[in-house]
Amino acid sequence: MAKVILLFASMSGNTEMMADAVSEGIQEVGATVDSIDIMFGYEAEKLKEYDGIIFGAYTWGDGELPDDFLDLYEDLDTIELSGMKAAVFGSCDSSYEKYGAAVDILVKKLSDRGAELFTEGLKIELTPDEAEEEVCRTFGRDFIAFL
Repeated sequence: MAKVILLFASMSGNTEMMADAVSEGIQEVGATVDSIDIMFGYEAEKLKEYDGIIFGAYTWGDGELPDDFLDLYEDLDTIELSGMKAAVFGSCDSSYEKYGAAVDILVKKLSDRGAELFTEGLKIELTPDEAEEEVCRTFGRDFIAFL
């Protein structure tokens, strides 16, 4: 049975809603997911204990990672993720010049560290509606098939 780590940052609750739906999709196909709010920190080395990595992040300010992700982002430079399967999603706001930049930043970092990316990232405008929550569940199911 596949075991996935899902680390997310959410300020308004939008990315957390996405994380919950992605987790539901993962569980629907019988895989295990540890869904953790990155606010409490996380050691990059522990990522190697999983079959897959999923990050969820909103974009802060004018195109930056949330502060909650900064320590892990820097710590990723200390580990090799070759062969690891990974994916990224996030709640985005089209009123900013850089749409969903945090997703792009995390996709690039994971790719640079050798991870094999499932997609170029799932971006949803602000609060996901019912149809978009289903897109998130499908994202979770399809990620497990990708493993």
